[in-house]
Amino acid sequence: MNKILIVGGGYAGLYTARGLERQLGDAEAEITIVDPLPYMTYLPFLPEVAAGSIEPRHIVVPLRRHLSRTKVVQAKVTNVDHANKVATIKPELGEERAFEYDVIVMTAGSVSRTFPIAGVADEAIGMKTIEEAAAVRDRLISNFAKAAALPEGPERDRLLTVTVVGGGFAGIETIAELRDFATYLLSRFREIAFEEVSFHLVEAMGRIMPEVSEQTALWVVEDLRKRGVDVHLETQLQGAVDGVVELSTGERFGSDLIIWTAGVMANPVVRATDLPLDDRGRITALATLQVARDGEVVPDAWTAGDVSAVPDKSSTPGPGGFCVPNAQHAVRQAKLLAKNIVAVLRDEAPREYIHANQGAVAGLGLWNGVFQKGKLAIKGPLAWLAHRGYHGLAMPMWERKWRVFGDWWNQFWLGRDFVEISDREQPRVAFETFASRPKPKVDA
Repeated sequence: MNKILIVGGGYAGLYTARGLERQLGDAEAEITIVDPLPYMTYLPFLPEVAAGSIEPRHIVVPLRRHLSRTKVVQAKVTNVDHANKVATIKPELGEERAFEYDVIVMTAGSVSRTFPIAGVADEAIGMKTIEEAAAVRDRLISNFAKAAALPEGPERDRLLTVTVVGGGFAGIETIAELRDFATYLLSRFREIAFEEVSFHLVEAMGRIMPEVSEQTALWVVEDLRKRGVDVHLETQLQGAVDGVVELSTGERFGSDLIIWTAGVMANPVVRATDLPLDDRGRITALATLQVARDGEVVPDAWTAGDVSAVPDKSSTPGPGGFCVPNAQHAVRQAKLLAKNIVAVLRDEAPREYIHANQGAVAGLGLWNGVFQKGKLAIKGPLAWLAHRGYHGLAMPMWERKWRVFGDWWNQFWLGRDFVEISDREQPRVAFETFASRPKPKVDA
């Protein structure tokens, strides 16, 4: 009986566990997956959640529902001593405990990468978790409601100003979806004019979306500008103290909603291991997805997804010759990873990961999108349909696909649902306000 420990329940962790369940018999392996969250999030749909197109719970996959033989432990891994094959696990309640294993799979994913810019840690929000996307949606709707009750002035302007930092796919899809959503909200908040709502995209490089051609990127920039988005290229965010955005161009403006999408980094859990890391903090690996130190395999250690530096052997390799951190690679690596683990356990040779690029597709709001594969570029409604078709089918598990397609179908006939329930973050406020309390005791 091999004890297999999977650290991280995202794309790579979920698909690896499912693959192992299908290929290994009950007597061959005991599979355990450890993650602080009990679900995997389909990240490409976060912008649509923020724009109210998809119900937040429908883009997360509950691990316990879809892993029948894998033991799910909701906890953090605080240390991995692979030399002795012992991991330290800390649950939300209770003491840390040691977990012995035979094979470890590091699929802990990535987190938002930020820089020490004044105010960012206090004022900004990421677009990396379902909680963040739902909070952005509620904040935007709430800000419209607050602004509608205010006279013209700086406070009203601040509430109606949205800033997105980062011009990659996540940033572009986020600002495009939110701009589209804000235009829809104007039809319900008639006290607010289109010209009063400001959207700013801040990108340090001279272009956006490096995954597509320069011509396609220029088209996206012009499309955003036509829709009222101020695109600041070759511009850096220098401050966000108290919600006042300061740009390297000298421009300053108040913004109540600042969204950070300027890159990701490997989950810091890897720093608490004795596994080899590269200069970007990723676990070094071979194309077979085996952890490797200076090109030599580290026995019984595997990795995949955003946390790993896997050589990209396709015809169009990513930066530095490694696979870029996206869903395409994470899902496909995980499916091969499960097969390779089984192969090695059965004294067979593992296969290398070679992935043919499927192209890049982005949704830019309802009925608008962009698709690029090689020199072929499609823009507008057809690309938008390709975006929804690809990601709708790529969404893990059929019961989740049906929920997502159901959301789109209902929106088509019923329109967007723009009810915000941000008070759920403090659900006891109403109860505490009116709850009866014991009278203070009076001294004799």
